[in-house]
Amino acid sequence: MLATTLLGLMRWSRAFIPTLRDDPADAEAVNHRLLVRGGFIRRLMAGSWSLLPLGMKVTKRIEQIIREEIDAIGGQEMLLPVVHPGEIWKKTGRWDDVEGILVKFTDRRDTDLLLAMTHEEIFSSIATELTSYRQLPQLWYHLQTKFRDEQRSKGGLLRVREFTMKDSYTFDIDEAGLAVQFDRHYDAYKKIFSRLGMKAIPVHASSGWMGGSESVEFMVESEAGEDDIAYCPSCEYAANTETATSRLTPIQDEPWDGDVERFATPGIKTIAALAEAFDFAAADRQIKSLLYMVGDEPVLLLLRGDHELMEQKLVDALETFEVRPAHEEEIVAALGAHAGSLGAVGLGGVRIIADPALRDRSNMTTGANEDDWHLRGVDLGRDIVVDTWLDMRLVAAGEACPECGEPLQVKRTIEVGHIFKLGTKFSEALGISVADEKGDERVVWMGSYGIGVGRNMAAIVESSFDESGIVWPISVAPYEAAITVVKMGDDATVTAADSLYEDLQSEGVDVIIDDRDERPGVKFADVELIGIPYRITVGPRGLADGTVEVMRRADGSVESIQVAEAASSVAAMIRRDRGE
Repeated sequence: MLATTLLGLMRWSRAFIPTLRDDPADAEAVNHRLLVRGGFIRRLMAGSWSLLPLGMKVTKRIEQIIREEIDAIGGQEMLLPVVHPGEIWKKTGRWDDVEGILVKFTDRRDTDLLLAMTHEEIFSSIATELTSYRQLPQLWYHLQTKFRDEQRSKGGLLRVREFTMKDSYTFDIDEAGLAVQFDRHYDAYKKIFSRLGMKAIPVHASSGWMGGSESVEFMVESEAGEDDIAYCPSCEYAANTETATSRLTPIQDEPWDGDVERFATPGIKTIAALAEAFDFAAADRQIKSLLYMVGDEPVLLLLRGDHELMEQKLVDALETFEVRPAHEEEIVAALGAHAGSLGAVGLGGVRIIADPALRDRSNMTTGANEDDWHLRGVDLGRDIVVDTWLDMRLVAAGEACPECGEPLQVKRTIEVGHIFKLGTKFSEALGISVADEKGDERVVWMGSYGIGVGRNMAAIVESSFDESGIVWPISVAPYEAAITVVKMGDDATVTAADSLYEDLQSEGVDVIIDDRDERPGVKFADVELIGIPYRITVGPRGLADGTVEVMRRADGSVESIQVAEAASSVAAMIRRDRGE
């Protein structure tokens, strides 16, 4: 009679683990491909994913690590609503500032509402109940659903519209207190990402629509990412290219006697074409002229010809999100020529912003503000009236580190966390103040700190996989061990697997038994695809010698262990991997 002792256990045959043999047709990112194939997630629509049982197990482990580290620095967990009144977002100005990302609607009473994309406003509304400096500092957080109407939902869980985020908020009496909270979060985040098995690089970053005085992103190197960072392996300087700087090698301009000279350039519209046509017009000796609209104002941007504009630097410096390239008709109306023939020599009535790489340059070439004509011999100090000098260029690999001078690397990365010093922006807008020790009212200083749970799950997969599937770190794996029963029709094999399962459970190991009526190769492939750290194979051949086979997913190593010692040995390996 077939043994039935596995019926009460965590059996693969009764679990919902819908693995797939083939990749999804539209999968580009590794996490998309492997999380779908492994039965962790399923897509409902663009940017919206369902977590299946395995996905939930991994998510809960990630959330638990986050909770433990935030609790360790004094975090108090709350849960705030997903639907917000528009009124409070209008008070901070973000009802309009983040137009296009917010999902807005009205209820039956015509009240303006929105779906939460973040919770600064709502935590701030609770903080208005703080009245005394004695109640500070405070650190509040929650793990809650967010919704952002992303235009380009892609990359599996890397860029989605609906997601779970841990966002925490701190409230302090002064800037010094905020600095302490910021540093504590910085250290906690490093611990979180280390426990998640990722090497996260802290980088200086733009605060964007969040505002505030300072922010740090935590980035994991991956080709699936959407952010580039400038990184120095010598001194570990690191910054998002939205804020990164570098040292440029000075250029000695060839002397030019006389005034600016106008010359014909029929059909030439690009920096490269001009450099190819004229030996005196190398890209680094040209002035790139770009017309942008800042609100309703045309602004001419000047960069060195071989440099690219980093638009976020412009947005941050001008403190407005109403920044965009001018349309062709706007260019002609403002400057009298089309793109490709623009320049700032003798220009009046248009604000001119120039990158410092052009400062003191001479004998330069630029457009004449007349189609098919350019100017040579241009001296920046003599011929162009610059209203503002502003670093707005994109840093390139190989340029010198601003701190030590060694060559910078540019790495493609995934943002896994972001922390902000908000200062008093929200407190002033929403009236958060407390009485100090003298009884005077003081505006509270705030910080905001976010981690996307699903994105971190995706980033772990992007960081740890091989040709067979996911290689989860033990800290977040859906199961720590899988017992593969080679022959379900053999009573001795089933009994041995049952006993081993109970022993592993008593050792505190999270284990599943693969009791399906499938070929061993199929079972082995599924364990590797799903990424369970240890596979214990129980079969008649090994039992004849009194052994089971233990395979470690991380390195593929295989070891035969006596049945009597298997549970304690595997448990010891797992405790070692946990760092216990």
